[in-house]
Amino acid sequence: MAIKSFRPLTPSGRFTQLNQVTGILTKKRPERGLTEPKPKTGGRNNNGRLTSRHRGGGHKQLYRVIDFKRDIIDMPARVQAIEYDPNRTAHLALVAYSNGEKRYILAPEGLIVGATIVAANKATTNDFLVGNNFPLSLIPPSTKVHAVELIPGRGAQIARSAGAALELIAVEGDQAQLKMPSGEFRFVHANCRATIGIVGNGDHNKQSLGKAGRARWLGKRPHVRGVAMNPVDHPNGGGQGKSKGGGGRQQLVSPWGQLAKGFPTRRRSKLSNSMIIVHHNGRKPRGGK
Repeated sequence: MAIKSFRPLTPSGRFTQLNQVTGILTKKRPERGLTEPKPKTGGRNNNGRLTSRHRGGGHKQLYRVIDFKRDIIDMPARVQAIEYDPNRTAHLALVAYSNGEKRYILAPEGLIVGATIVAANKATTNDFLVGNNFPLSLIPPSTKVHAVELIPGRGAQIARSAGAALELIAVEGDQAQLKMPSGEFRFVHANCRATIGIVGNGDHNKQSLGKAGRARWLGKRPHVRGVAMNPVDHPNGGGQGKSKGGGGRQQLVSPWGQLAKGFPTRRRSKLSNSMIIVHHNGRKPRGGK
C-alpha cells in the first residue's frame, strides 16, 4: 500500500503522509447487524478516576464485532467488501457464508473482493491460501500466519494488528513452535487455529498525522514530557535548563515512579512462561531447557 504525500499548501499539509486507500476500501458504512455502541470513557474507570492519561474527545465510533473464532467449519464464504475499522490498525473483510450469515474478519494482505475463503479441519496442498483458517497441526512449516489462538477455542489473540504475522517453525506432537514478531520463540498447542497470510494495511506505521488536530480526532490529547514539568509535578521535572532526569540524572520514570526503560513488566510467576523457548531479547527463560 502506497503512502500519499500532499503539496505543502498549508503548514500541516507539508508533513502529512497518509495511507493511499483508493481502490482498497470498497464500502463506507459498516454492516449494521455487526456493530455495537462504543461509549467514550475519557481514560476513566467505573469510579470516574483517570487510569489512562492523554485520552479524551475524538470522533464518535461504532465497534465492529469480529469473528476471531472462525467457528463456521467447512462452509465457503465470499468476500463482499474491505472496510475501514476505527477501532484497530488493520482493515476488515466482510464475508458472507453460503447459508447467508455475514461476519467480519481481519483482512489479510492480498485478499480481494470476490475471493472465497474457508475455515476447515482438513486441508490439501492447494488449500493454504490467504484468508483460509486451519489448526496449526495442518499448516506447513515456514508459513506466515496471523490471528492465532493461545488456547484452542478461545479465539485469536496473537498477531492481530496491521502488518503483523507469525512464522510457524515446526509442529511436534501436540505442540507447535512459533516465531513471534518480537523475535520470541514459543510453544502453542497444535490444535490452536490460525489464518494464513499477513495482516493487511502494513504501511500504517509509516503515516505522519501532520497536525495536532488529526491526533485529537483519534481521541489523543496532548502529552507533556516529564522533564518539561516542575519537580512537584513529576520525578523528572526541574533542573537548570534542559536536564535529563530532573537534574539528578535519575532514570526515566512515570509520574508514580515506575521505570520507563528496561524494566521487565512480565511476572516471573506467570504460568505461560513455561511455553516460551527464547525471549525477544535472545535470552532463555530461567529454569528452562
